[in-house]
Amino acid sequence: MKENIGKVIIGKEDVVELVLNSLINKGHILLESVPGTGKTMLAKSFAKSISGTFKRIQFTPDVLPSDVTGIQFFNPKEQEFQLRPGPVMTNILLADEVNRATPRTQSSLLEVMEERQVTIDGETLQLPKPFIVIATQNPIESQQGTFPLPEAQMDRFFVQIDLGYPSFAEEKQIMRAYRENNPIEDILEVLSKEDIELMQREVQQVKLSEDVEDYLLRIVHATREHADVEVGVSPRGTLALMRAAQGKAYLDGRMFVTPEDIKYMASYVIAHRLVLTMEGSLKKTNRQVIQELLSTVSVPVEAGAVN
Repeated sequence: MKENIGKVIIGKEDVVELVLNSLINKGHILLESVPGTGKTMLAKSFAKSISGTFKRIQFTPDVLPSDVTGIQFFNPKEQEFQLRPGPVMTNILLADEVNRATPRTQSSLLEVMEERQVTIDGETLQLPKPFIVIATQNPIESQQGTFPLPEAQMDRFFVQIDLGYPSFAEEKQIMRAYRENNPIEDILEVLSKEDIELMQREVQQVKLSEDVEDYLLRIVHATREHADVEVGVSPRGTLALMRAAQGKAYLDGRMFVTPEDIKYMASYVIAHRLVLTMEGSLKKTNRQVIQELLSTVSVPVEAGAVN
C-alpha cells in the first residue's frame, strides 16, 4: 500500500505510514500544512487504495452542521419527510480547513469522530467501515475568519502531521511524475475493507512489556507536571500513544512494542494534546516540550518481546 500511494505522494513515506497507522487504529488525522502540498491527493489515494469512498467538505464560516451530518427534507412528490445523509457517510472524509468552520459546525464532527455514528433529527445512522477523518488547517492562516479548534476537539485526533514542503530532488520527481498525466489514475486497489478490518483486529494483539508500559506512563505523567504545560495529556491520549506504538511495531513486522516505537510516535500523538502556559508558549512549541521530556525520561535498558 505504501508503494502504491508512493506513485502519487512522492517522498513522504513517513507520512503515508502515519496515515496507515491511523487507519488500522481507527484514528483520525489532523494535517497542518500550507495549501498545495498534496493533502487532498493523499486522502484520495488512500480511499482508492482500499476501494473506499471519499468525500470532501470545504469548511467556511457559513457551513452549517446539517451540511456535515445531513438533513430530513420534505419531498413534495411523496408527501413525506425523507432522510438525506451528509458527506460524513463515507470511508475517508476530508475536512478541509476545519478551523474556518464555526464552533457549532466543528462540534458536529465530535459525535461522528468519537462514536462513528451520526444522529439526524433523532434518527441514528452507523457510519461505514472503515471510517477516518483527515482534517486540515493552514498553520500560517491569519486569525481573522478562523476559529481555533478547542482542546476537546484536538484530543479526538489520533495524530497531527505536518506535511511540509518536498525537497529539491523530490519536487523534481513530482514534476516528472505529473508531466503527462495524473498518477492517481494508476493507483490500484491493494487492500479490501475486509483486509483493513483484519489488520485492525491484529494490531490489538501487539504486546507491551511492563517496562514499556511504565515508560509510556512516565512520559504522559511528565506532561502533566511540566512547568510550561497548563493541561497535560489525558487518559485518551495515553491510550492513543499506546495504540500508535502498537501500530508502529505492527507495520514494522513485530508483535511487541519497543521504547523506540513510543519515542517515534510521541510527538505525532501527544504534542497537539498539550496546552502550554502563556509563558511557555512564548518560549517553545508543543513539539519542543515533547522532545525535552523524551530527553529527560529514563528509557528501559532492556525492553522488547514479551510472552
